[in-house]
Amino acid sequence: MLLPSCLPRYSRLTWLAPVTLLAGCTGLPEGTRPVANFQLDQYLGQWYEIARLDHGFESGLSCVTAEYQRRDDGGIRVVNRGYDPQADRWESAEGRAHFIDENDVGRLAVSFFGPFYAGYNVLELDEHYRHAMVAGPDRDYLWILSREPTMDSATYEAMVSRARELDFPVNELIRVEQAPSDCPTAPDVD
Repeated sequence: MLLPSCLPRYSRLTWLAPVTLLAGCTGLPEGTRPVANFQLDQYLGQWYEIARLDHGFESGLSCVTAEYQRRDDGGIRVVNRGYDPQADRWESAEGRAHFIDENDVGRLAVSFFGPFYAGYNVLELDEHYRHAMVAGPDRDYLWILSREPTMDSATYEAMVSRARELDFPVNELIRVEQAPSDCPTAPDVD
């Protein structure tokens, strides 16, 4: 498994999408812009991973979700979950996030351990906050997210087309299994 030099090697769930994080990795892919007029309260809640650029830290995981909640200190609590069907178990990781720039720009820094952060860049977001496209600090990390476990093909193709326009390697995207029959109930995370 090869990871960019700024990413240490930890258990894969610590890195679960959409958050790869480390100091020095809070960048924005060149030529992209995070969404403006970002409303955190509308973004909070659960998102399903529909597609991703795969990496060792997520390889083989299905039923992947991310949940965002406000923290008492003003930051954002992030809980990522994924099901490993080979091991028949859920993996989860909890982290925290905060805005990098203004609070109305979809650009955050996310951490799962100590002072190490990575970029979480919302590049596309529909007006009803139902679908999103998120990138990490560079074009090696991309996730297509939905509020529902499925996404209609027209919306999915529009997201992929936009990612292609932004020079992401869309031919490497993998679809994430989200069928209820393949996703056992995840354990609660306090």
